[in-house]
Amino acid sequence: MTATKAPEELQLADTLIGAPYGPAEDDLTTLVRVAVYRTARRLRSEAQAAADITQSQFCVLASLDRYGALTPGELAEQERVQPPSMTRTVAALDELGFVERGPHPSDRRQVLVHLTPDGREVLTMVRRRRTAWLTEALSELDPEQRKAVRETAELLLTMVER
Repeated sequence: MTATKAPEELQLADTLIGAPYGPAEDDLTTLVRVAVYRTARRLRSEAQAAADITQSQFCVLASLDRYGALTPGELAEQERVQPPSMTRTVAALDELGFVERGPHPSDRRQVLVHLTPDGREVLTMVRRRRTAWLTEALSELDPEQRKAVRETAELLLTMVER
């Protein structure tokens, strides 16, 4: 059952985000949202061009690279998806040869998902392609603009890591 917001809460939300669909396009909130979304979409596009994997698959490979072998449940929690969805993603990556499933050392009911050398290679290829695109885009900016982008990126990271 979904709770409905009281009219005063809706008025406050409209005041904060703009009624009824959001603030005007020149508003800082919208500008940041659109810029971050379009940048992320372009980076996903670069990943797709580098390797025929989905964003979800890339994220699983990146998590395994960062944290080492994990159970499908741990991966689901890490990626904030439901376990059945993660099971499908892991199965697809296993079929591609990018991960392997093996026995859990202390719980025979569990499996551990490991990144394979091919999976690490795909991950590296995608990261290089994304970095190349972003490096080229940043190189078109003058030093003051690059400084502003750096400061903005640091602030955005601070915001999302709260």
